[in-house]
Amino acid sequence: MKRFGVMLDCSRNAVMKPEEVINFAKLLKSFGYNMIQLYTEDTFEVEGEPFFGYMRGRYTQAQLSFVVEECEKIGIEVIPCVQTLAHLNQIFRWEEYRAINDTVDILLVEEDRTYKLIESIFKTLRKCFKSNYVHIGMDEAHMLGLGKYLDKNGFKNRFEILSNHLKKVIDIAEKYNFKPIMWSDMFFRLGNHGEYAPKNPNISQDVIEITPKNVGLVYWDYYHEDKKMYDEMFLAHKKFNNEIWFAGGAWTWTGFASGNEFTMQTMIPAMQAAKEHQIDNVLFALWGDNGKECSFYSVLPSLFALKKLYDGQRDMTKIKTEFNQITGEDFDALSACDLPNYVGENRNCKSNISKYALYGDPFNCWLESEIKDSINEEYTKYAELLFGYAQKSKNYSYIFEALASLCDVLSLKYGLGYRTRIAYNKKENFQLSKIIEEYLLVETKLEIFYQKFRDLWYKENNPNGFDVHDIRLGGLKQRLRSCRERLMDYVKGNIINIPELEENILDRFSKEEIFGCYMWSEMVTTNVL
Repeated sequence: MKRFGVMLDCSRNAVMKPEEVINFAKLLKSFGYNMIQLYTEDTFEVEGEPFFGYMRGRYTQAQLSFVVEECEKIGIEVIPCVQTLAHLNQIFRWEEYRAINDTVDILLVEEDRTYKLIESIFKTLRKCFKSNYVHIGMDEAHMLGLGKYLDKNGFKNRFEILSNHLKKVIDIAEKYNFKPIMWSDMFFRLGNHGEYAPKNPNISQDVIEITPKNVGLVYWDYYHEDKKMYDEMFLAHKKFNNEIWFAGGAWTWTGFASGNEFTMQTMIPAMQAAKEHQIDNVLFALWGDNGKECSFYSVLPSLFALKKLYDGQRDMTKIKTEFNQITGEDFDALSACDLPNYVGENRNCKSNISKYALYGDPFNCWLESEIKDSINEEYTKYAELLFGYAQKSKNYSYIFEALASLCDVLSLKYGLGYRTRIAYNKKENFQLSKIIEEYLLVETKLEIFYQKFRDLWYKENNPNGFDVHDIRLGGLKQRLRSCRERLMDYVKGNIINIPELEENILDRFSKEEIFGCYMWSEMVTTNVL
């Protein structure tokens, strides 16, 4: 094994403070890791590009250099991870970059301004980073060549568009003495009708021949629990004869709660396959999709255990004991950061019940089609448990307190709209009066959670980006008040009905797991934001 590390997502509003990155690196070093990748789409200062990452809490060049130097002192290599094709949606809000926007979040290739920007990025990276590697992204560019590029050039073979662009990016990277690596999914998607990991993964010889050999391919997979799929995908990647990396996932991106348990379920077979296929470079991605609500520290248990299991340790009791000795934290206690999403029949962090139950609208409660009465009691129990862990934790009391406060909110907020609708349709005004009191109590508990989550954010991240959570949680608080006041008007006879509560709730999730609805904009309303 050459490199065993993590990727820290610093692009989804939360830019981790430099001192926190260094602190995280020290923990990883004590676990046996030797590498960090900083994923920065536009959250770093680029010379000559003032609007790149403007007002996004971006790292200065001095901060990046400081992180690199401090990590190097302890034996942690810091590799820059940027985007040179897609996932650049935030820059396109500025007039400066709209002319090079192909479509959605994709750069317009074969344009001088595009390569001027990319060269400025590499020039900046070379000043700040000492690693020979650079991760150039290029994943999930599903609409490549189908927007402004299509208007200007007509339809062209999309493999060729990708390959030609990639060659130009590689040339620029090598000009600054970088060896590029990239996500491999586009090579598979373009040949498998958009699918990255089909049942029988295959890659055509044409694609293999058109792929430059001087770029490493990073196979990412955070989902499969079957070792066979990893085996098949590694074999498919090896057909390229390129350097192969593997990126698994330590689940931090579906909401406020972590997913240590699912991380272990998916990454243990992944590590077994990586070892058998002699993959030299392995990392775990800690994404922060949709606002980065989850603390990266909450997946320390799975990060530690996976390294020990990879190294051959099989005794989980010994692994947990060593974790406590190194971190001063209880393995099972910190793993309990998963709990807000592990309620009822749901035992999978992909179904982020704690987020949609928090933000679900009490009157337009389309997410409440499957309410389980016992879940309120589970959240009460979890709140007590997590508050108890907060008292014992040496380093992460603030994380436990935030999650305990979230569970405390959900002990009443979960199913609130459902209970409101039942009482309203039964015309039980006495019960509605009691529910109105619940609304008041939820508002009080929500304010406590807001303060705890705010503390967590400002400890770990730059302040930019928390404005989004002010808007979300502030909007939720106002919406609860608005619904409460309308209920009061109805009970008092000031209004004769509440139309939203008279509409039938359709069973949105009868045939599928509640997954894919983890964007705040999707769960907070069915109306246009």
